[in-house]
Amino acid sequence: MKKTGIFYGSTTGTTEDVAHRIGKCLGVEDADIHNVASSSPSDVADYDLLVLGTSTWGAGDLQDDWEDFIAGLSQVSLKGKKVALFGCGDETMADTFCNAVGTLHERLKDTGAEFVGAFPDGVYEFDSSSADQGDGVAVGLLLDEVNHPELSDSRIREWAQLL
Repeated sequence: MKKTGIFYGSTTGTTEDVAHRIGKCLGVEDADIHNVASSSPSDVADYDLLVLGTSTWGAGDLQDDWEDFIAGLSQVSLKGKKVALFGCGDETMADTFCNAVGTLHERLKDTGAEFVGAFPDGVYEFDSSSADQGDGVAVGLLLDEVNHPELSDSRIREWAQLL
């Protein structure tokens, strides 16, 4: 049975809440849900599936706590591991919606990880996102807890089934 670790960065608590909701859907124990602010990239070693989550800030920036963590993680071989990405954004930031999820994908694409969990993003209205792969599909689960919190729980459940 694969072991799942969830790693998130959260400034206001929204992404942390989503991480725990995803954990509940996946049957992940609280001890396997990690805030990157108090974690080390070496903490991913014990897991087969890494579920990584971030919020998007400013002009499409990665959540602050991710900066050091992703710098270290991007230097580690993740060969043999699956990585699923999720993130929170605000569709009114139409030019940068959930860009931080795209940043995680970009920073980890050369680690040997197998990305899983691409998911439709067409329920939101935005002009551009580095997380969008085209054809209404994103590199992971995108959520807008600001404008459309009513969509999140069903999207989390559907996405969890893919993993």
